Amino acid sequence: MCGILGYTHVHKRLPRGVIDTALNSLMHRGPDHQGRFTTELVSLGATRLRILDLESGDQPLISPDGDVIVVFNGEIFNHHELRLELEAHGAQFETRCDTEVILHAFLRWGSECFSHLSGMFAVAVWVQSERRLILARDRMGIKPLYYCQHEGEIYFGSELKCIFAHPDVPRRISMDGLNCFLSLNYVPAPHTLVEGINKLLPGHVLEWRNHTASVRSYIQKDVTAPAPRSIHEATEELDSLLQKSVREQLVSDVPVGIWLSGGLDSSTILRYAANAGTAQLRTFSITFKGRSFDESDSIKEITNHFGSQHTEFDLDENAGLENAIQRMAYYSDEPSADAGALPAWFLAQMSSKQVTVVLTGEGADELFAGYLTYKADRYAAMARRVPAGLRRAALKYAGLLPVSDDKISFEYKLKRFLQGSLLSPEMAHVYWNGTFTHAEKREFFHFADSNPLAAMLGNMNGEPGLQRYLEFDQRYYLADDILYKVDRMTMAHSLEARPPFLDPRIVDFSRRLPEEFKLHGSQSKYVLRRLMQDKLPPNVLHRPKIGFDIPIHDWFRSVLQPMLLDTLSEEAVRASELFNWNAVERLVSNHVERRANLGYHLWGLMVLLLWMKQWNILPGSGKPALPDAVPAMLGQVGSLLPQPASSSL
Repeated sequence: MCGILGYTHVHKRLPRGVIDTALNSLMHRGPDHQGRFTTELVSLGATRLRILDLESGDQPLISPDGDVIVVFNGEIFNHHELRLELEAHGAQFETRCDTEVILHAFLRWGSECFSHLSGMFAVAVWVQSERRLILARDRMGIKPLYYCQHEGEIYFGSELKCIFAHPDVPRRISMDGLNCFLSLNYVPAPHTLVEGINKLLPGHVLEWRNHTASVRSYIQKDVTAPAPRSIHEATEELDSLLQKSVREQLVSDVPVGIWLSGGLDSSTILRYAANAGTAQLRTFSITFKGRSFDESDSIKEITNHFGSQHTEFDLDENAGLENAIQRMAYYSDEPSADAGALPAWFLAQMSSKQVTVVLTGEGADELFAGYLTYKADRYAAMARRVPAGLRRAALKYAGLLPVSDDKISFEYKLKRFLQGSLLSPEMAHVYWNGTFTHAEKREFFHFADSNPLAAMLGNMNGEPGLQRYLEFDQRYYLADDILYKVDRMTMAHSLEARPPFLDPRIVDFSRRLPEEFKLHGSQSKYVLRRLMQDKLPPNVLHRPKIGFDIPIHDWFRSVLQPMLLDTLSEEAVRASELFNWNAVERLVSNHVERRANLGYHLWGLMVLLLWMKQWNILPGSGKPALPDAVPAMLGQVGSLLPQPASSSL
């Protein structure tokens, strides 16, 4: 696991000290080694966290003739099979590391090599003789990769910090990115929150030469295998795939642990890891003792069941919350409006003291329909048969319900559902996981613009049914919220996180499943529950999804209220030049005085202003992008996954 960066200087000299500053900014991603490659045309750098082949495999890696240079962040889980195939074609290896496999794969297949890789990765390849840079990112977006084209050159890095290290790059906020952030709680690729800087889309390759970059999908659209004919056939196939994925992802030359919530997904990973016959497993959990959403009992039951060596941390008001939030502003690159980043911070901090790699349960919800929002999509379709006037009246009466301090209470869900039922199906789906509607944004945001989000929603699969929402969430919510959050919080503590559910074979399998094998009546993740029904304690199988989050409504009325008021002060809000102070003040007072539960909304605004202050981000031009600009860029998204012929994506 590494951090990577690079700058071309084909036509313009790189200022002194830039690469040193950038490498130092990525030390948390790779504290074991720093390496660089510099010519008159390009400067590349990498920091390394040694996971495999501890004695060799440092980067950058250079081809025998000196013409091709590779820097790589991630893990290639099928590197052994690829090595054998490449050796059969005459490749000669000097290390056991997967970086060398990528180098020889590129030498044989060129930029088509990325479709051969199974794993999580961000890769940069420089071809000296062609003055050509190739960037690629894994198909699910597990590893990040940013780039910026500036004055005829291109700069890239695992984090925004690498691009910020260049003094000529402006730090103006992107209004398109910010409009999406305020609606979704995350910034969808290719946007970022900084003008002129983009995220490379998952499953895509960028090729730059002669001032020009082209971006395309590298996912091969193979003929789709037939769907399982029965739930029994489906569970047998998933069982085999999970065995392979977990076994491959346990391979490491350093200690490995498992993040355990006590829910279905992480418990499934633990079960397959236990069956892989490795040494005693180490598990790590965050608890919220005394809270209604605490999972301590379930965690204890599952760790006793598999006999893991378990460590947990109880996250409460005395955990040093403010200090962690301030530090997150540095490591997050872009603000994480997902409040689950805070417990992830403490979980990574605790885990890194014992292991260097953790397996996690990310991805199962997006593959097998685990979120409540998928049920809400179905219920809302029925609710829309009721006249809108009656639904508005119901929403008005729901507003009379007492405000709860619970994380996600009944009154909170009811109000959000009724509000969402008044929106279009596409807008409602993102609203239930997001925060502000466009109408709400117009109340407090000076540059509210519906076009960026509309363009993003326009990229949703046009076919009716559950799969369109799953594909959308895999493309955006999973990559730019869930995986982004896990990557930043783990790498801040030099910890590698691996999600076995996102093995490409499991992703492809999930797409072939009939909808009823995912959301079966009101039962979510049906195929996974059926598979695990005789492999996990019944309590784990039948518990409702709780989510990895914090009691933000309560904490913003108590322990975090001073930080909230200080960050969203009149002076700070006005200085941002983005928001209407009177409207923001109403949001804060309505929450603090218990007229509404706006904790998640205010968390997003608070971390945004903390981030802008941390990185000296300027308000920007104040001019929203032309309506056609965003659709043109989003048109490059293509397919993250092989598409059936009937798909409109």
